Amino acid sequence: MAMYRGAFDDVPLTTLFPFLSPADVESLRHAARAVDAARVDGEGAQWEWALQHAFFPGTQPWTPIVLGLDVVEQAAGGDQLEFQLEVVWTDLGQLAVDAAVNVACWCETDHGTHDIDALRLAVGEVSSLPEAFRVGAERLAGWLADPHDADHWRAQAGLPARQIP
Repeated sequence: MAMYRGAFDDVPLTTLFPFLSPADVESLRHAARAVDAARVDGEGAQWEWALQHAFFPGTQPWTPIVLGLDVVEQAAGGDQLEFQLEVVWTDLGQLAVDAAVNVACWCETDHGTHDIDALRLAVGEVSSLPEAFRVGAERLAGWLADPHDADHWRAQAGLPARQIP
């Protein structure tokens, strides 16, 4: 699957979402700028997009991502902390905006990772894509301002802390 990567200004929004008006495009850009401003490292975000997912690819065994951002925090000892914002296709062929904090699993049974404070906003039911993206971007910007400690997020979700040898 070919994923393109770059600054949000490089994202071909009207190709990915041909139904967007110029005001909708500006709304998405405004929300993405807020995410860039929230980055602790001061660097612009590297967004990813898949042109082949501009239209619903049919039900897949994986979630087709149209546009996304994954901010990874490096941690020692194999720990993992990621902040994610994605525009995806649901199995029903509907766009949705997903946002989550993702941490490595330290449970007795290894689940791989856990999503914490996950949010899914279906586009078209209650909100438009620009509205859902704005809410997801605001949530992501808030997370980026919060502690960048995976154990903090695990404690918030009632998950086991990392065992340090």
